[in-house]
Amino acid sequence: MQNNLKNRIYTSFGLIFLLILMFLNTYVLGYFLMIIGIFSIIEFSNIISRLRKNKIYQSLFFNLLFLIYIFLIFSSFLVLSFFSHLKILLFIILITCVSSDIGGYIFGKLFKGPKLTRISPKKTISGSLGSMIFSMIFLSLLIYYFTKNFEIYILFAGISISIICQLGDLFISFLKRKSKIKDTGKILPGHGGILDRIDGIIFGVPLGFIIMILIY
Repeated sequence: MQNNLKNRIYTSFGLIFLLILMFLNTYVLGYFLMIIGIFSIIEFSNIISRLRKNKIYQSLFFNLLFLIYIFLIFSSFLVLSFFSHLKILLFIILITCVSSDIGGYIFGKLFKGPKLTRISPKKTISGSLGSMIFSMIFLSLLIYYFTKNFEIYILFAGISISIICQLGDLFISFLKRKSKIKDTGKILPGHGGILDRIDGIIFGVPLGFIIMILIY
């Protein structure tokens, strides 16, 4: 348990450093989006192959849907990164999604309490609330830092982004549970696979971006 926590912390710092590099350099962003996309597609395909044994056409259909989704989302990220104000907003939402995950982990470990759902036994109601609180705080602080302005609807945007991230996380957890695997991979020490790390992000960032564009 102790070693797993240390690995999780070290990996988290590495991911934060990588996130900074991706923000500073569009070419680095494009390269790692490609790597992340490839690994997430492979991991998703592994899950589907377990769920749809001997159903090749169904497996191909779901894999194709996921591939198209990842391609469209990551391509959009790359295009948006060429516009400085949109790039800043994109990374603000990305950090909000990451903070949602961190808040859930911290509150879940500290307060424990009733389980949120049987889909993912480790997730608790306190963790879910922590996710929303952290998202609200980080989104509000980042928006205020860049705009020197604060509106109450930013709090609701933070809650919405967190809920979307949590639903994305639960969706992948549901698939993992059905396919009887614990993690989608082992590439990230303490975290599992790439898809374990970005399951909420791939849903939270695009929908969060739309929410922020609409309210602004």
